[in-house]
Amino acid sequence: MRSWIRIFYSLALAGGLMTNSAQSYAADSVSIGLTNASSDIALFIADAKGFFKEEDITPNFVAFDSAAKMIAPLGAGQLDVGGGAASSGLYNAIERGVGLKIVADKARNAPGFGFQSFLVRKALVDDGSVKTIADLKGRKVATVAQASSDASVLNEGLKSAGLGYGDVDKVYLGFPQQFVAYQNGAIDASITTEPTVSAILAAGTAVQLTSNDTFYPNAQTAVILYGQAFAEGKPDVAKRFMKAYVQAIRYYNDALANGKIAGKNGEDVVAIMAKYSTVKDPAVIRKMTAHAVDPNGSVNVDSLKKDWTFFKEQKQINGNVQVDQVVDLSFVNEAASELGPYKAAH
Repeated sequence: MRSWIRIFYSLALAGGLMTNSAQSYAADSVSIGLTNASSDIALFIADAKGFFKEEDITPNFVAFDSAAKMIAPLGAGQLDVGGGAASSGLYNAIERGVGLKIVADKARNAPGFGFQSFLVRKALVDDGSVKTIADLKGRKVATVAQASSDASVLNEGLKSAGLGYGDVDKVYLGFPQQFVAYQNGAIDASITTEPTVSAILAAGTAVQLTSNDTFYPNAQTAVILYGQAFAEGKPDVAKRFMKAYVQAIRYYNDALANGKIAGKNGEDVVAIMAKYSTVKDPAVIRKMTAHAVDPNGSVNVDSLKKDWTFFKEQKQINGNVQVDQVVDLSFVNEAASELGPYKAAH
């Protein structure tokens, strides 16, 4: 009898210790840079659907005008993860010894998924001043940052119309600021990303000249970045983060149909975007063109190399750091392997 009492007491004590441990346990906080683009959606899905929670991660979202402005805090360990367009500043920072890596796909302009558009102020179309990209010569054209991949996208668009990169007056504005700039006539055209594209079109201040997948198909327009302090200092957390992220991009892929968020998980993803993003009207989100993202998180390295060449030609890259030195797909490959092959929802 006494032996049973001792056993019961031991089990109760152990249970108490486990309870106390659970009560004192705290999930790993991960700071994540966003750019207020629709490509942020997978990060929001990972939070909303509990994928981060399953991996014991608490996300801390921080808004930036562009990924270029995330480089310094990523290098300093003040930001763990960044998400946005790769820039010449990224390569220059790595040349200076700042520890950064491109670790996963965030968004690309696959054919039929031109979530980026070449927009033009509606008044210029109405009066016949601008009919094609060629008519933008000498006019003010906005991109999100001077040395981001959007600058390379703009270059490809201008080339498609027989213009050079120097033939337009560049203006650098974050996407929400582009919305305001069209309202007050401060810009004539822009390379703009959803959901701001749909918000601008709904406001009636600009119209679409073309979607960017027509002149630069499969452009790697946005990537996921890891700071060295996160990737090397917290490798277990970095791996768990990536597993949650890959689950989220697969959930997002299951929400796509015909270039829209209209698939199996469509209405759920629309609701998540309305909750987390700057666009609160579900009707606007349903109308917008969705971005593509590889369900395994793999990056289009050839596109990054084309952008790198553009940066080098523009003398925006100071050193000799190559794309292959910056891309590290080990985290995303491990996550995809652990999760198994992606099977699209039907």
